[in-house]
Amino acid sequence: MIFLYYFSLILFVLLCLVTCFCVLIQESKSMGLGATFGGESANALFGASTADVLKKFTAVIGGIFLASCLLLSIWSSLIQPTKMDPRPQQVEQNG
Repeated sequence: MIFLYYFSLILFVLLCLVTCFCVLIQESKSMGLGATFGGESANALFGASTADVLKKFTAVIGGIFLASCLLLSIWSSLIQPTKMDPRPQQVEQNG
């Protein structure tokens, strides 16, 4: 079960990177990072509606990101701390 949790965290980090890339590659009013990758030539290469496709793709990725944030938050609160902590537990002795 812990392996699945850590595997999900790795997938979440990859999703974060894809989300950041999708947001940064989009065309802005000042032609930010989108101009670095060709800007107008990308529109001709991928079709005339590349900006619309990127906006829809970013919206879908953003929705998946929010849902996975909530699921991982709930999942991490349900896992017992002793199972996630690889250190051996120390017993305190009074007296």
